[in-house]
Amino acid sequence: MATNVAILASGSGSNFQNIAESDLDITIKVLIVDNPNAYAIERAKKLDIPYRVVDRKRYTKETFEKEILDILKECDVELVVLAGFMKILSPNFISKYEDKIINLHPSLLPSFKGPEGIKDAFEYGVKVTGVTVHYVDSGIDTGKIIAQEAVCVEDTDTLETLEEKIHEIEYRLYIEALKMVLEEL
Repeated sequence: MATNVAILASGSGSNFQNIAESDLDITIKVLIVDNPNAYAIERAKKLDIPYRVVDRKRYTKETFEKEILDILKECDVELVVLAGFMKILSPNFISKYEDKIINLHPSLLPSFKGPEGIKDAFEYGVKVTGVTVHYVDSGIDTGKIIAQEAVCVEDTDTLETLEEKIHEIEYRLYIEALKMVLEEL
């Protein structure tokens, strides 16, 4: 039986679309976006996936999270997948879906946490960075690691070429990691 999933996004939704078009044994019950201008909405429309906008600017953090939790409950969601969702969730929110919230991060955690992982790694001058899929806990990018893959940074790489290499790995690794998570549910 397919697992009921909600995907949370803030931007373009390329990882959302990748998951939606994968062969994962899931039912995407809803896409939740916190940005009313997110292109992820257009992707949801094209994929005929229900979506809800919870505009973060219209809420306090507490009421914002309550609204999302209400949607998750209404949609009978079993697993929450963050796909470029650029808000930090509170410990209270996370406790409602403990070990059931998955995130993708564009570095080899625990290095280069936060919203600019690729840029931070590139500017630091590392020779190896990568992609991490992890469970969300109450820290920032500190949850238990599900999967990681390294990406070599070549002398000829620019920030843009490194971003392309990272995103290419993200699409494949996120699906592989989600398959592992689904097997454990």
